[in-house]
Amino acid sequence: MAHEIIGKCPVCNQELEVVKLKCRFCGTSIEGNFEVCKFCRLESEQKHFVEVFIRCRGNIKEVERELNISYPTVRSKLDQVIKALGYDVGSAPDDDKGAKRKEILDMLNSGEITSKEAIKLLKEL
Repeated sequence: MAHEIIGKCPVCNQELEVVKLKCRFCGTSIEGNFEVCKFCRLESEQKHFVEVFIRCRGNIKEVERELNISYPTVRSKLDQVIKALGYDVGSAPDDDKGAKRKEILDMLNSGEITSKEAIKLLKEL
């Protein structure tokens, strides 16, 4: 049984390097220094979140329902994945309360959330 490749060292948490590849059918081996893909560097929980996010086609409301978590938690998990993939989250618009309000109102306007959910989210700001 094959095991999923890990991307980080279990001892020091640094990125691992693949040094040998082997074909399971013909036995051909290739040795060298290969990088692990960015997604292999994600923790299991992060991979699961990405899978759900993609399956829901990025619809945050669907992700909320599927994982039974709140909107801010979905955004937080998404930011964690973005950082783990090596990208800068920077000063995202949701760091600003005004931008958060606008985003909530846009979601309400597009029908992604109900008025009750919008009120709850606005109160959480």
